[in-house]
Amino acid sequence: MDVYGSLGIRPLINAVGTVTRLGGSLMPPEVLRAMAAASEQYVDLNELHIAAGRRIAELLGVEAAYVSSGAAGGLAVAAAACIAGSDPEKIRRLPEGDGLKTEFVIQRSHRTGWEQALRVGGARMVEVAPTAEALRGGIGPRTAAVMYFMAYSKADSVPLPEAVQIAHEGGVRIVVDAAAELPPMSNLTAFLKAGADLVIFSGGKGLRGPQASGLVLGRRDLIEACRLNGNPNSGIGRPMKVGKEEIAGVVAAVERFVRLDHDAERRRWEAQVDHLVEVVYGLPGVRAERVLDRTGQIPVARIASDRMESKAIAEQLRTGEPRIEVSASPDGVAVNPHMLREGDEKVIARRLREILK
Repeated sequence: MDVYGSLGIRPLINAVGTVTRLGGSLMPPEVLRAMAAASEQYVDLNELHIAAGRRIAELLGVEAAYVSSGAAGGLAVAAAACIAGSDPEKIRRLPEGDGLKTEFVIQRSHRTGWEQALRVGGARMVEVAPTAEALRGGIGPRTAAVMYFMAYSKADSVPLPEAVQIAHEGGVRIVVDAAAELPPMSNLTAFLKAGADLVIFSGGKGLRGPQASGLVLGRRDLIEACRLNGNPNSGIGRPMKVGKEEIAGVVAAVERFVRLDHDAERRRWEAQVDHLVEVVYGLPGVRAERVLDRTGQIPVARIASDRMESKAIAEQLRTGEPRIEVSASPDGVAVNPHMLREGDEKVIARRLREILK
């Protein structure tokens, strides 16, 4: 069944990574089977949320877990949990936060469009300079939490352990967005071990669960508050519905992830990158090398030409057959194997050779 062709659009090979605009990831058979089975029966959704959270927490060895509607939905309910807690009256008031502690202190280097999800949950952002002194000074009587985005932790930024210490000394929580920080698997617990109160992951990126799912891990009281502020309850998260199918899919994705041979995954990525570099290496004016992605966890093939700008290479890949999406920068096009299927690297290498020869 050609679902996309019937709508008049072309599917593509995703050599960018787990980005939402390209659909995040492809779900493995275990996840698809769990979602299909969940779709065949009714269930009390609150009971399912509690049971799924308990199962995920056991698998990961964390205190508690909650399945959200994507990492952005996780940010919204996490904000609500820090502001309103489990108090029904406060939950009903959000996003109006008059009289409540609504401020989320954030370093200037961590400002991002993703923080809008926090504001949906009732948060008011308080920007400070990326120094320990400024972070400490930003905490006041209306502070609910410190917000920390791991994607910007390598920028001019207070390190997470120090930010945790400052937040807790100031009597507030610290919430960590780690949406795209898998692999490595150890990150599922590393930020909590560093002292974070809540950590949010995408369910549809490295975990390869449903694209419209997320995972919130952390303190039991705050996780329960996330649930009470979320669907199917009448809180700020009511529109951010996580269906029974998505919840079952996330449980299956976590079960798969904890038993996955991550070393074998890494070897496959390395082999794909080696093939890409080997096929185009030596072409006139072409430079090809292996580098690492932003996280330092995934090998990437970076390819540049003296005769063609990177944007032009990417455009030819995008408009050709098959359609291929890559990242482009002044340094070259980057082919990320994280979401490639076996054999995709050969197709991409062939197209690159045709374009660059």
